[in-house]
Amino acid sequence: MSNPIASVNQLIHHLGKSVSLRGWVYSKRSSGKIRFLMLRDGTGIVQIVWMKGQIPDTTFELFDKLTQESSVIIEGKVREDKRAKGGVEVDGEKLEILHIAEEYPIGPKEHGPDFLLSNRHLWLRSIRPHATLKIRDRFVKAIRDFFDTNGFTLIDTPIFTPSACEGTTTLFETEYFGDKAYLSQSGQLYAEAGAMAFGKVYCFGPTFRAEKSKTRRHLTEFWMVEPEVAFNDLDANMVLAEQFLEYTVQKVLAECKAELEVLQRDTSKLQNVRAPFPRISYNEAVEILKSKNIPFEWGNDFGAPEETALAESFDKPIFVHRFPAKIKAFYMKADPANPELALGMDCLAPEGYGEIIGGGQREDDYQTLRSKVKEQGLSEENFSWYLDLRKYGSVPHAGFGLGIERTVAWLCGIEHLREAAAFPRMMYRLRP
Repeated sequence: MSNPIASVNQLIHHLGKSVSLRGWVYSKRSSGKIRFLMLRDGTGIVQIVWMKGQIPDTTFELFDKLTQESSVIIEGKVREDKRAKGGVEVDGEKLEILHIAEEYPIGPKEHGPDFLLSNRHLWLRSIRPHATLKIRDRFVKAIRDFFDTNGFTLIDTPIFTPSACEGTTTLFETEYFGDKAYLSQSGQLYAEAGAMAFGKVYCFGPTFRAEKSKTRRHLTEFWMVEPEVAFNDLDANMVLAEQFLEYTVQKVLAECKAELEVLQRDTSKLQNVRAPFPRISYNEAVEILKSKNIPFEWGNDFGAPEETALAESFDKPIFVHRFPAKIKAFYMKADPANPELALGMDCLAPEGYGEIIGGGQREDDYQTLRSKVKEQGLSEENFSWYLDLRKYGSVPHAGFGLGIERTVAWLCGIEHLREAAAFPRMMYRLRP
């Protein structure tokens, strides 16, 4: 086959020309002397039409052998068809079979989530997970573009760490050449070191939480992006977070129209993701919950019901700031106006998706941080390097973390985080 190779998403640029397509059979059907084949190639799906009398009978015989997901090379002439998705169809001319697929286990009938998770390696080929992961890809690119254009330096932080960042109860422990190590819960502490060297940095990679949770909001392995900025305080941190969300969400809306349409996503609330976002204190949030007759005791952290109730009063993401210090990590700076409060903030997404960003201003005083390490019963030896950051040119600094899967779930309007990862890891799911 000698025609130029084309991808499905570029066929509109080849009208009236013969091209070579490489892909897999998505579906096929027959109607009298006409054969229809839906071909997918990873960039899209296009219909190939074969007319008896216009092609050799041997091609029809090959067509009849095809099964779902068989791999093929097809040559044909591209023509405009405004009724078709993508605005084109292809008149088939030649057909070459690379591989006849066995009977495909995923059919058009309804399948349960456990079956689809067990066949995740095949389910990725279906249109909904394909659309979701394309949106994830565009979101990740937008994240990198935002930080690149705003003067941030990427700092890759270690997966193996000698100590906890978020709390010892959710650590995956492993043996490390005769010593103990843990899978990283966050790259934040190392990003703080990077901020003292480069000013504005971010880390981006997988993080791990050994949470025995089966809720739709938790995975044991997930990706997180974490910027950290020297000389930023809590207010500047919230400004950065809202600018970041506005940029990335609007990029997804602009570049993923087809994918969002596949998912039948109502994008009206996403279009409202424009800075500035509403800001309410923890104390104000407690009052809002009381006004809604939701039982909540001051000093507790918000769970999914409380986050949903708070966010439903607004048409865009909101910040809740200045939480009780006792429920925040040891590195969070206390509010000078009220030491019982920490200079932390959470960003809550609308539509019941809850916290997508958590962060705040870090403690920058050596003696204060050292005391907090001791109070938490943490090893001062393991945190000696972290304490060093407060001994050699300490400055106010702040940052946050955004969970990729939780945010992608919100962007796509899907219920469970497992759909926002190619191969999700949960308490009861390690394969494939």
